[in-house]
Amino acid sequence: MARDLQPPPRQPAATTAGTSRAGEAALFRAGIVGAGLISEYHVAAIQALADVELVGVHDVDPSRAAARAKEWSTTAYPSLEALVDAGANVIHVLTPPSAHAPVALEALSRGCHILIEKPLAENATEAWRIAEAAAASGVAATVNHSLLYDPQIVGALEQVRAERIGEVVAVDVFRSQEYPSYEGGPLPPHMRDAGYPWRDVSIHCLYLIQELLGEITDVEARWLSLGGDRNIAFDEWRAVVSCDRGIGHFRLSWNSRPLQSEVVIHGSHGLLRVDLFSMFRSRRAATPLPKAAERVVNAYAESLRPLGEVPLNAWRFLRKDLQPYQGVRNLVTDFYARLASDRPAPVALEDAAGLVEWIDKVAGAAESDHARRIERLPLAPSAEYLVTGASGSLGSAVVRRLVADGRTVRAFVRQVPDSLIDGVDYVVGNLGDPEAVARAVDGAEVVIHAGAAMSGRWADHRCATVVGTDNVIESCRRLGVRQLVHISSLSVVDWAGAAAAGKPISESTPLEPRPEERGAYTRAKLQAELAVTTAAAAGLRCVIIRPGSIFGGGIPLMTPAVARRLGQRWVVLGSGRLVLPLVYIDDVVDAILAAVERELVSGEVIQIVDDERLSQSEILALAYAERRDVVRIPRPAVMALGKLSEYPLSMLGRQSPIALYRLRSALAEASFESHHAQRLLGWHATVGVREGLRRDMRDGAP
Repeated sequence: MARDLQPPPRQPAATTAGTSRAGEAALFRAGIVGAGLISEYHVAAIQALADVELVGVHDVDPSRAAARAKEWSTTAYPSLEALVDAGANVIHVLTPPSAHAPVALEALSRGCHILIEKPLAENATEAWRIAEAAAASGVAATVNHSLLYDPQIVGALEQVRAERIGEVVAVDVFRSQEYPSYEGGPLPPHMRDAGYPWRDVSIHCLYLIQELLGEITDVEARWLSLGGDRNIAFDEWRAVVSCDRGIGHFRLSWNSRPLQSEVVIHGSHGLLRVDLFSMFRSRRAATPLPKAAERVVNAYAESLRPLGEVPLNAWRFLRKDLQPYQGVRNLVTDFYARLASDRPAPVALEDAAGLVEWIDKVAGAAESDHARRIERLPLAPSAEYLVTGASGSLGSAVVRRLVADGRTVRAFVRQVPDSLIDGVDYVVGNLGDPEAVARAVDGAEVVIHAGAAMSGRWADHRCATVVGTDNVIESCRRLGVRQLVHISSLSVVDWAGAAAAGKPISESTPLEPRPEERGAYTRAKLQAELAVTTAAAAGLRCVIIRPGSIFGGGIPLMTPAVARRLGQRWVVLGSGRLVLPLVYIDDVVDAILAAVERELVSGEVIQIVDDERLSQSEILALAYAERRDVVRIPRPAVMALGKLSEYPLSMLGRQSPIALYRLRSALAEASFESHHAQRLLGWHATVGVREGLRRDMRDGAP
């Protein structure tokens, strides 16, 4: 349990590194091991303390350690040993949890005090080893249960101790989360281990519930994936926590938006609600009033406090009286104050080790569950076809066609599918991971590369589309694949330029000259296609397919390029006469397989667009025969709105999704040709736009 949780007042900052008041030597000399994100908040707290000197930093990545050392005006050291030799007597263990035990144990063996980031260790065995070693060494050791030092939680705990809500009987916690974008290369822990999200975040909920309800006696948890973060095995976690004095419940979500962090403390005479992101708390109390009147009084009471507290805390945040990760800063400050006064550490390692036992129990069960799912996916040593992006609409359509044709197929997917297709081998992995890509490509004769990011930030597109394609190219080259069929996009060419020149868009149309302004999707698809083209020139056996606007098979026809729905109306940008390069998904699959059958391997670029060209208005008329009101926004008004949108977003360092150049490209009055498709593939649309639309209408689309 935490002790005396109210942090002491902040001490004045030292004016000279390594010295304290009147030039005296610093009482404590801190070394940082692990230079990740959280380290900057530990260092900010250290540098605000008069009696603490920052000796330096060590990280397994020397370049990162050097960058942090420069940022903090300190020294990067090659090892923990070197840090201690330089004089560090307090070590902040800020590595990933898998390294907590070895780093902490070494620091303890060298006589250093330690402050360890949460959780104490990756598993219970290591947690108890640290606790026992710390007890034997006689030095101070604690773990960063920082939520107990968050100003809002501190205030709530004060109200609980003052019995403002009576006896606490239950606690509910909800946290929605978001991990940084994966940029390719070695997998981060949350992608490598199915239980890592639980190990990473549940600790905050558990120590808070234990603080309020007493010793934990049981934890029952459930986990599943809803697809909010496809880079982690399970993105929804729920737990019921039985304690000595009541029951706690918490939920962790990587799906819920906007991001939230809320705690509700239920008492016998009221409840406290704490919103950690909006920085306010409110209280609902039992009163002697009639129930109807009590509800009104509590509704007003709960509403009025946030109205004052949110802007006040926002002002304090702007003045830097409150700062990001304030709980971390406060705990670090209290840790050193306790060291100086020889008081017990903020969080006892024995309590923290007990919590790790519960974390380990649930994480281990989730990891075993995920391992069993993976074991259901045997991998034959060879396959005629590998399809990347096999869980997407186009990739899955290709897989189904190949299976129907009696081919042996391997599917590369990011997560274990809910249902498996008979006769298909599955490889689970991320296109940004070269090892996973190589594992998927090894033994395949033909690779159909349909995988790419369809949404997200630039980092997401770069990883899945650009880095992913580089990884596919490298594996195909190294493993001797017979043919790579790369699925590109018509967005990579200069629509606006072709329209201005009065020329149809074809395989000879120049590439997009300003891809950054067209958006992350176009930018990434263009870089990926250029990589394939370069590889083809160097001898890679490949062909490039550029489909138009695909619809069907789960891909909607009614996209913003056609119209946007506003209530019972359709909003069309422009006059409605804009012609779109539509192509039905089954016809795209025909083209892909024709490229394989004809063994096109010289880097040919083939555009796939239906011969029948339909305008926005014609598509609306076919898709919705019954009358619907259509609002058409004149083209000049659309362009003016796009230009105006650029100014406020540019001030925030963001690109407008309706920037002028993007609109000019999207609304370019262009025509399209697919001569190479007929000449090289013998392709023409066998389903066609109208029949494809009829099928989609039959299946409940568009």
